[in-house]
Amino acid sequence: MEIAIAIILLALIQYMIFSGRVGWARAKYGVAAPKTVGHEIFERIYRVQVNTLEQLMIFIPATLAFSIYVHSFWVWVPGVAFLLGRILFARFYERAPEKRAVGFAMGFLANVVMVLWSLTAISISLLSA
Repeated sequence: MEIAIAIILLALIQYMIFSGRVGWARAKYGVAAPKTVGHEIFERIYRVQVNTLEQLMIFIPATLAFSIYVHSFWVWVPGVAFLLGRILFARFYERAPEKRAVGFAMGFLANVVMVLWSLTAISISLLSA
């Protein structure tokens, strides 16, 4: 379970960095709160933060479920794939949004794997009880 919690905490740190970048971009590009539109680069940085929040809603419970019902050690594989995918997504989205697909796919597939594998393991456990 410690690996899962460490990965979740790393994802939260990553999200805090993305959030900090939004604040930095607001100042740099003159987009005063509560506005969420303005300079194109600001909007890209903001979308990275919002999309990451949307993915974290799946990632956090999926990581915990995978750690409990599938394997507490091997959770690092999809966990690291998610974190790296978010980095790639952010870098590509900010520079050329049309190239964000690889990073998005890495994170999304990591979530899919954890959700489906956990659900399968839970189902098998319930059916064998």
